[in-house]
This record gives sequence, C-alpha cells and structure tokens, in this order.
Amino acid sequence: MLPNPTLDKLQTLRLHGMIKSLGEQHATPDINDLSFDERFGLMVDRELTEREDARLTTRLKAARLRHNACLEDIDYRSPRGLDKALILQLGSGQWLRDGLNLIIGGVGADGKLTHPAD
Repeated sequence: MLPNPTLDKLQTLRLHGMIKSLGEQHATPDINDLSFDERFGLMVDRELTEREDARLTTRLKAARLRHNACLEDIDYRSPRGLDKALILQLGSGQWLRDGLNLIIGGVGADGKLTHPAD
C-alpha cells in the first residue's frame, strides 16, 4: 500500500474512487502484469464512475420519485402494444443528443383525482 501521506493527499483531494481502486489493485495479484498507464487508467475510470454514481444518486433523491422505475423492468408481454426495440432506442437518449422532440400519446389516467382541487 502507499505511504499514509499519499493516501492522505488523495483523501484531501476527495479522490475516493482512486483510493478504492488502489486498494483493489493491491489486493489483485496479477495487477503487476499491467503497465503503469493501464493501472492509472483503471484508477481514473473508477474515480469517474464514483462521481457519476454520486451525481445520479443526488439527482434521484432531489427528484423525490414515488417509484423506482427502469426500462429493464417493463413487462412487454402485457397487451399494451409496447415496441421493445422502440422503447430501448428511446431509452438510449440519442434523441436528446440530436436535439429532437418527443411526443408521447396514448390513454391517460382514468380522470380521478386523488386530491380534488378546491
């Protein structure tokens, strides 16, 4: 393992993903077969993944969604007429990157309000 001052500096820089990756590398016997650049790349990838996961977690908490839904949980066997290929294509988000609009049509709710307006 690295000397404590180096780990302390990584901690000060808030590079928690790199610290975890470094610990995992020390626990892996075959890690020395990789070059420095490959090992460093693994550490940077881990740091980036940790940050992206933390950012997503923060956004999901802020959204206060009632249900944790995901595309993988959709039941395509039900008679709703969902096109799995289309759903997965839309789920990729390419239409957002292309600057396109999306209109979703279909049957809405049954019209009953859970909290009637005053």
